[in-house]
Amino acid sequence: MSFATRDGRHWTPEYLISINSKKCIGCGRCFKVCGRDVMTLKGINEEGELVDLDNDDDDEIEKKVMILNDQGACIGCGACARVCPTNCQTHVSGAAEAA
Repeated sequence: MSFATRDGRHWTPEYLISINSKKCIGCGRCFKVCGRDVMTLKGINEEGELVDLDNDDDDEIEKKVMILNDQGACIGCGACARVCPTNCQTHVSGAAEAA
């Protein structure tokens, strides 16, 4: 699948397909630049389970991580990858998705 920018330059989207929870530091930078609700912030408790974040259980949360919320909403712009300080995301090109 091939696309073009507004002025006609070739562009291939790079879609977010996974986030490595071991590398993610839960900083939220990717969430802030994504206007499509592709990701959401969750907590990991002492048992290693993903839990919703609410103020009552903050003492039980070992770590915060970003997870995919709506993978299909990704438009492949790559903004999240550009702001991620830990390079914890995996993207695949639109051409590979179409194959």
